[in-house]
Amino acid sequence: MALILNIETATKNCSVALSKEGKTLAIRELSEQNFSHAEKLHIFIEELLLETNVTFQDVKAVAVSQGPGSYTGLRIGVSAAKGLCYALSIPLIAIDTLEILARKINISNGTILPMIDARRLEVYSAFFDKNYAKIRETKAEIIDKNSFQETSEILHLIGDGAMKFKEILTDEKFKYYPEIQFPSAEEMSLVSFQKFQNNQFEDVAYFEPFYLKDFVLITKNKF
Repeated sequence: MALILNIETATKNCSVALSKEGKTLAIRELSEQNFSHAEKLHIFIEELLLETNVTFQDVKAVAVSQGPGSYTGLRIGVSAAKGLCYALSIPLIAIDTLEILARKINISNGTILPMIDARRLEVYSAFFDKNYAKIRETKAEIIDKNSFQETSEILHLIGDGAMKFKEILTDEKFKYYPEIQFPSAEEMSLVSFQKFQNNQFEDVAYFEPFYLKDFVLITKNKF
């Protein structure tokens, strides 16, 4: 019985799910403008275990969203996941954040284009086909009216980065889904189970998040 704890903290959504054999048993998540991951993450984990009558010793692996995304959010999620794996001597599983977001939508044609807000006119993005296979590498890119002109097929834009460009990317091929804002641990359940079955584990000691961009500290002007 593969009980896996799934942690997704790469965006404003602090999300944790407990899954069994690839299916979500319970989930806790909260998205706030002012990131509350440090305060909420461990509380959510404890609540999930109590709700499902599961102990830490029952958990067989921890899966974590590896990025790209918020530097702080990723550090919090990965640090928690590594700490649990080390303490419990269980494997660590890493899942592409953009794939997690892409799995929030089902399509029959075209390409899924998940976008995570990277501030201003920049996003983290990649292309996924209808089976969630990545068909274009992950990029941090600035979007303008000439973006994505290399393809004529339908592009399904999802994520908190997508809606920033509804007035810029206006061709009929661009389809928007404003209700899909953030990745969730719920979409990690199936992927983490598949990776668990295939022994696709990370080195707990050396694993680092996929930041894609260097962290830049922004200070507010006091005057």
